[in-house]
Amino acid sequence: MTKWLPALVVCATCMVSASSEESSDAAELADAIEEVVVSARATVAADPLAALAATTIEAQSIVTVSANHPNEIMSQAPGIWVSRGSGQEHLTAMRSGVLTGAGACGAFQLLENGIPIRPASFCNVNGLFELNTEQASAIEVIRGPASSRFGGNALHGAINAVTLGQLKPQLGFQLGSDSLQRIDAQVGNETVNATVYGLTTDGWRDDTGFDQLKVTAQLEQGWQDWHGVTTMSLATLGQETAGYLVGLDSYKDEALRTSNPNPEAFRDAYAVRYATHWSQGDWVVTPFLRASSMEFLMHFLPGKPLEENAQRSGGIAAHWERNFGKATYALGLHSEWVAAELSEVQVEPTQGSAFLVATRPVGTHYDFTVAASHVGIFHDARYQVSDQTNVKYRLRIEATSYTYDNLHLDGNTRDDGSTCGFGGCLYTRPADRSDAFLDRSWQVGFERELNKAIVLHGSLGSGFRPPQIAELYRLQSGQSFASIDSERLDALEIGFKWVTDEHSAQVSAYRERSRNLVIRDAEGFNRSGGRVQSSGLEWQFAWRPSDKHGIRVTQSLGRHRYAFSDNLARREVIVKGNEVDTAPRLFGSLDWTWRLHPKWTSTLELVHIGSYFMDAANTFEYPGHVVVHWHGEWRMNDAWKMQAHLRNVLDRRYADRADWSFGNPRYFPAMPRNAQVGFTRYF
Repeated sequence: MTKWLPALVVCATCMVSASSEESSDAAELADAIEEVVVSARATVAADPLAALAATTIEAQSIVTVSANHPNEIMSQAPGIWVSRGSGQEHLTAMRSGVLTGAGACGAFQLLENGIPIRPASFCNVNGLFELNTEQASAIEVIRGPASSRFGGNALHGAINAVTLGQLKPQLGFQLGSDSLQRIDAQVGNETVNATVYGLTTDGWRDDTGFDQLKVTAQLEQGWQDWHGVTTMSLATLGQETAGYLVGLDSYKDEALRTSNPNPEAFRDAYAVRYATHWSQGDWVVTPFLRASSMEFLMHFLPGKPLEENAQRSGGIAAHWERNFGKATYALGLHSEWVAAELSEVQVEPTQGSAFLVATRPVGTHYDFTVAASHVGIFHDARYQVSDQTNVKYRLRIEATSYTYDNLHLDGNTRDDGSTCGFGGCLYTRPADRSDAFLDRSWQVGFERELNKAIVLHGSLGSGFRPPQIAELYRLQSGQSFASIDSERLDALEIGFKWVTDEHSAQVSAYRERSRNLVIRDAEGFNRSGGRVQSSGLEWQFAWRPSDKHGIRVTQSLGRHRYAFSDNLARREVIVKGNEVDTAPRLFGSLDWTWRLHPKWTSTLELVHIGSYFMDAANTFEYPGHVVVHWHGEWRMNDAWKMQAHLRNVLDRRYADRADWSFGNPRYFPAMPRNAQVGFTRYF
């Protein structure tokens, strides 16, 4: 799994060394290494027209944690839980339970410098491995419905990786448990910046190694009186994948937890993106292009078919904003086109019961393309009622259209047109068709400055997400038409921010109602009808009692209940009033940073996940866990830094995620104690 890494180290060393010739003072660079200059056009959390709950994970925290997986850094923001799967796989919960299913990823918008990394109709449930969060200048987490700001996929919120900024030349290399090797390189000057991140490991479970590479480049340019910043991003992943451990508390078994019941499983993916942020006066215009593809063995399904998907998309985002004294107005347009393709082929015969063998035949299960377009227009306004009070308003209207083309046989048959036994094949291929959706999202809010330290804020708004391509056209059980509508969410929120020289705090209380949730019922049909009611409290408190000590507490308390009753696929039974499965009521983290010496820093991190139900019927419960991590840093001199990390210090046996499927408990076991050490050279 490590053939490319030596070449990458040599290449990165040459790049950084060449860049260092333009630098005159290594000491100055070392002192300023974390002081990344972030473009205002790339950040979304500081939008003065927004009335949103937002948390920014700063560059210093990103460097300190040196995360190898999004789960390891996202615990520093309240309201969000990114649960780890195998390798770089993950599922996200944001003011919700962990969402699964074909379109679950459509509930969270993933952004790079304010531009979505995927089209609204074709999300990736593991989308964070396409973002270079490991080298970001900042990671912004927007909680609550933000469709009025970011479009359809921001139903529950958004994550924005800020990669624009003036970076300092450096080269870092780390080694760790399970043959882990990591490289971090940055090269740049006033007009050109580039970052390279590489990670390779054999994995701690059997046959779970992976290679990951992320490259981000930035170029500043000018044309007449316009200023442009171009970003180009590449992400690749080649992964051997492990499946769930099945059986009650199997994650505690010393022999089982390192085993892999699916050594044949794999995932290969790549994504490339281009965007140029052109700004002039009141205008910001951003053309963008994106492409991605992935193939992975669906080892969790009988027959273990191979799915391949790809998308090519592009568009333009335009924003005009002007201040008129006490009022600020903005108008915007986001338009994009998408060419997507999705197929699944089964090579080997299905093993199992006569029903499974008959309904999951060898051959092509589905093969189709979709041409899609999304056009959104929005209007923002902010009015200063008094010196202490501002009111805000935002409205967005978005039109989505799909043109679906089935490339295989129409209907519910095998490859040769013959019918399957037991009532038909699992998958149904609808005939060619077109669909269109028109959605609206709005938000009103206020900010009230109570004094120089405390700002009170509140908002009332709505969010939406249009159906994903997979929900509309990857159908089962003879369903030839998916009668589903856009999911919708209404939310009320109030909170405050408090900032002094020694303290800072942000607190948000919310109440949300989700409806039209897409479900797969007991017949295997995709349809709208799910409803959930949520309420919660989120807070983050930071305290610096002295120059040597810093403490930060991040907590989320929430309750999510089903507001409907139904029988679902996989023998799931939902009863109105039950708690949503995989939705811990309480979770969060506590960090203590201690500067033992001007050159030595120690950070102790405690992460806890509370208990949660594993099934919708609320009959089985995971007890939760507490895990401790440690991060150390030694500034050896002006040019060198040493880092060390010890994760799962107490070697706890716990599950990264636990759920229930087909009557059986299943788990992704968490990594045992593991160490990592490395050096960074500043130029």
